[in-house]
This record gives sequence, structure tokens and C-alpha cells, in this order.
Amino acid sequence: MKKIISVLTLVLLTIGILGGCAKESKVLKVSATSAPHAKMLEHIKDDLAKQGITLEIQVIDDYNIHNRSLNEKEVDANFFQHIPYMEAQMAEFGYDLEVLAKVHIEPMGIYSEKITSLDELKDGAVIAIPNDPSNEARALALLHRNGVIELNDVNNQSATVLDIKNNPKNITFQEMEAAALPMVLQDVDCAVINTNFALQKGLSPTKDAIAIEDADSPYVNILTIRKGEGNREDLKALADALTSEKMKKFIENNYNGEIVPVF
Repeated sequence: MKKIISVLTLVLLTIGILGGCAKESKVLKVSATSAPHAKMLEHIKDDLAKQGITLEIQVIDDYNIHNRSLNEKEVDANFFQHIPYMEAQMAEFGYDLEVLAKVHIEPMGIYSEKITSLDELKDGAVIAIPNDPSNEARALALLHRNGVIELNDVNNQSATVLDIKNNPKNITFQEMEAAALPMVLQDVDCAVINTNFALQKGLSPTKDAIAIEDADSPYVNILTIRKGEGNREDLKALADALTSEKMKKFIENNYNGEIVPVF
């Protein structure tokens, strides 16, 4: 009987010890799209584990779910979006969110087969740009920031060519579907192309673009949290890991300019 009691005591003590350890490990739930965001999070899982943080990644490719899930406290953070998307969702649904870290950009670039610098653009040059609302505004903002044109408001995320305030070189704009832009590159002086379509043409944003978006672009992909939670130690550890030298090397070694770190 004493032996049975001793065994039971040992079992209970073991359960208690394991239970105590489990409580010491903080579970951090983060939703992300499958690529590249979830893969990036997987890469730093072990680093967080060493700090007592168990990173639980929820892979969701439906953009509409992430911010709702974060706002309703089903996850602690999300990693999938850029700032304009977050702000649009906050305005539409009343979410109370904020940016904790700027991580990378999938840069829109300006490409040309005729010039090597925007300074070489001649009067009356032709530039092809996307014709869908968000990408057209993004392309025009990139041209504005590089001194080609001047917009009434560079932060207007629905800007069109009608919002150009100053066009000193009398640029003619050809508006077309974003996917078609690489195909007309030889026919225009330059084209403003999204990275995914540039890659299909065999173009590298970091090697072939004569100008690309940088860390000042609002389209930087961000780690998003609920407003006011930026001082949480587990979230700060996650932000540090996502903007570490290890992550920079991972991005540079695996994405060949498809995505570019901004930290």
C-alpha cells in the first residue's frame, strides 16, 4: 500500500513539475499568409522557443480573416499586410490596430530597356503603368518620389493620372493591366511593374529596376498588433526576431529580390 502511495505521489509530482514548465512557456499566436510570411515565421520559431515563447502560426490565405481575428483576440498578431490595407480595414470595420514592425517590401519597380536612369527620360517619353486603382496610385507615387511627376497628394491611394499636378517632361502614360506591363517593355520608354510580374519576365527588382520602392513606401509588409500592446515582451521578441540579421540573410538567400528587407 505504501509502495502504491509512493508511486502515486511521484506521478502527481511529475505532473505538477511538467504543468509548471508548461505555464512558463508563453504561447504566441500569429496569423500569416502561407508565403512568404508563414515561412519567415517558421524560420525564427526556434529563436523564440529559446526565450520561452511557443510560436503558434495560423496559416490563412483569406485576407479578410486576419484583422478580424486579431481584433477579436483570437490571435496576438498578424503578418500578411501593408499599411494601406490595414488602414482601409480599420476605417471599414472599426478595428483598433497598429504597426509593431516594418519587415519587408515586395517592391514595385521602374524598368526600362531603353534607359538606365530616369534622368535620361526625354520630353514626351512614354511610361506604362497599371490601370487598377491601387496599383496605379502606387505607380504614380513611385514616379512622384523619383521626381518624374508631381502629384496633388502623394499619399492619395486612389490617385490617377488626373491627379498629376506637374508633368515637366510631358510624359504620356499608357494605362493597362498590371500583368501585361512586362510584355510592352520594349515598346515604351519605361514601365512601372509589380514584383511578381517582373519576376515572370526574368527581371530582378534589386538588379534590373532603375528605381524601386524603399522603406519609406507605405506598402511595406508589417507585423500588426492590437493598439496599446506594443510593450508586451513576447511581441517585442517577435518583432526583434523578424527584423534580425538572421532574418535579413534568410530573405536575401531565399527570395532573390522578390522581397527586400527594409530594416
